[in-house]
Amino acid sequence: MDESSKVILTVACTGAWPQKSDTPYVPLSPQEEADEIVRCGDAGASIAHIHVRDDAFKASMDFDKFAETVRLVRARSNIVLNLTTSGGLGLSDEVRMKPFQELRPEMASFDAGTMNWAHTTIFENSPRFLEKLANSMSECNVKPEFEIFDPGMIYNVLHYMKKGLITGRPHFQFVLGAPGGMTAEVKNMMFLLDICKDNLGTNFTWSALGIGRGHLPIIYAALAMGGHVRVGMEDNIFYRKGQLAKSNVEFVDRVKRTVAEIDRTVATPDETRKILGLKNVPATAA
Repeated sequence: MDESSKVILTVACTGAWPQKSDTPYVPLSPQEEADEIVRCGDAGASIAHIHVRDDAFKASMDFDKFAETVRLVRARSNIVLNLTTSGGLGLSDEVRMKPFQELRPEMASFDAGTMNWAHTTIFENSPRFLEKLANSMSECNVKPEFEIFDPGMIYNVLHYMKKGLITGRPHFQFVLGAPGGMTAEVKNMMFLLDICKDNLGTNFTWSALGIGRGHLPIIYAALAMGGHVRVGMEDNIFYRKGQLAKSNVEFVDRVKRTVAEIDRTVATPDETRKILGLKNVPATAA
């Protein structure tokens, strides 16, 4: 398999913020989200990044909701699963880690530093938590997806690599456009990519996303640079200006068309497992 010809397409169907009042099309319950993930997988998505909501449909790390969502998806789809560790603010380390520890997805998010979130509060990822997270992911054979909101977070990952807490080829997700982090501009994506190249050469993989109006510029730039991409209503609820997306599948289909135009193909879940060196392969993918 020629890795350079493959695009890993992550879909983040739900996220922590959109409500039905923002868009009636966002899936919120475990059944709704699982159905949407399966449809996206059938359309060609490689990875599903999963958040869950509580009974009031607010951001949550409710383990039972994760377990139900994972069960419903696994029964019908071979898509790679990536569980968030940041489904809410002010939660204990144990609550944030329990879903990946118990459910053993292939991947989980690793937000690589603390930041001011939305200019209103603090999104805390203390050194204590990050070291605990790195150790636990290693023990569980869950690959971390390093969520990078600003340049210092890359250097945090490099620090833990030097300490031996993170091994193997790291996978970075450049998250651009979150209030309090780097804006969704192509020059910022290029800056982050250059830091990775300067320190790791080619020994890393990377993906990018743009929140809101930065959605399309970041996708197209990432594809032009040979990277991978993430789409979905977690990051953007509009298909185009003034037009709500009626399904996350619309975002998946657009990326598939774009990828075909540049003579690349979207990686299947099994190809994604090989590219990223994933270890927790479900029975349906064995």
